[in-house]
Amino acid sequence: MKARDRYLKIVEWSEEDKCYVGSVPGWIGACCHGDNEEKVYRQLCRIVDEWIKIYKKDGIPLPSSTVNKNYSGKFQLRTGSELHKALAIRALQSGESLNNFCISVLRNSVTGKEKSRG
Repeated sequence: MKARDRYLKIVEWSEEDKCYVGSVPGWIGACCHGDNEEKVYRQLCRIVDEWIKIYKKDGIPLPSSTVNKNYSGKFQLRTGSELHKALAIRALQSGESLNNFCISVLRNSVTGKEKSRG
């Protein structure tokens, strides 16, 4: 396994830029772009390799791996009392627990699927 394989590399279409943009979340921001998704991915891999060489040369520890990371499915979210109240009310209105309501809202936000809510 190459060192770069330890990091999640994302190439996504940017409607604003009208091209594909490559990044490594949590480490390297948008750093390359182009019209061909595969070429942008290969360019992104070369950039990650270069950063790894620089970090090693300068004695800087590499960031933690973002691939094959285990997630527990639990995290704490601080919303503030007003948002907490609003979410609790919407959950009651939809007949769901606060937890299930929030999971649904988050899932819809991430997948881009909107479900009609009362």
